[in-house]
Amino acid sequence: MALLKGLIVVQRKDPIKAREKRTIEALVPRRDFYFRFEILSLILCVCVAIFLSACGYHVGGTASQLPPGLKVIAVPVLKNDTPRYRIEQGMTEAVVHEFIARTKYRIVSSEDSADAVLRGEITSFEAIPAVFDTTSTSTSSSTTAPAVNTTTARATTMLVSVHIKVSLEERETKKVLYKNDDYLFREPYEISTDPSKFFDEQGPALERMSRDFAGRLVSDVLENF
Repeated sequence: MALLKGLIVVQRKDPIKAREKRTIEALVPRRDFYFRFEILSLILCVCVAIFLSACGYHVGGTASQLPPGLKVIAVPVLKNDTPRYRIEQGMTEAVVHEFIARTKYRIVSSEDSADAVLRGEITSFEAIPAVFDTTSTSTSSSTTAPAVNTTTARATTMLVSVHIKVSLEERETKKVLYKNDDYLFREPYEISTDPSKFFDEQGPALERMSRDFAGRLVSDVLENF
């Protein structure tokens, strides 16, 4: 009877020890799995960072190649070589606003008190039809003559194109800090086919183009592309 009790006791204790052993054995691989996962994640992040830096990705305004002593930039009114009236004023205002909003440089209009001067020239302006509305109309000269079908084409969308040259140079040394002679910007706008609802959309289109140009120019100057 004592022998049977001993066997029963052993049989009751063995399952508990087995479960505890399995629990310990299950925890070890799990911790090892999380440790390996963290190592792999760290390696992946480092590889991604190296890849992005090698591809030339930059954050606007943080990779400035401008001289450290540069504090004041003069932005005189862009030169307008086109027949479009006052286009230079809107583009100059957009550039000044973009510099003030995104940089810590002081922007002035006079070159005498500046460390560097940003000069620009609008070399061409073009507005051409891009989309046409073709409609057929019937006309008759008399009641007996048959109607004549005629087709007319009317422009419904115009495309504005502007070429600009820009250079940034130190005022005293005349050293060129940035230069681009081939800025090209295009902006479409629609023309109403109803004369009673006609509104000149070219002005708003030029405003959008001016903002695009200013944003691109400031990014290029800061990152020194």
